[in-house]
Amino acid sequence: MSRTTLLQRASRRLKGLSEERLRMADGYLAYLEEEHATEELLRIPGFAEAFEEAERDIAAGRLTPAEHLRQKY
Repeated sequence: MSRTTLLQRASRRLKGLSEERLRMADGYLAYLEEEHATEELLRIPGFAEAFEEAERDIAAGRLTPAEHLRQKY
């Protein structure tokens, strides 16, 4: 099935949903986008290690206030 056909089918289905179910569908689509973004980030060499280091820095209180960043840069 082509992308265009899938989009048309999805559009018809979404138009028929109640507001509550439409919110649920929107939330699920947002989840799928986030999952894709996460996969892209994890493919960047060294990203996972840098992220883990940043989490350790945060936990240890090694932070720079945003006001200081604006002044410095």
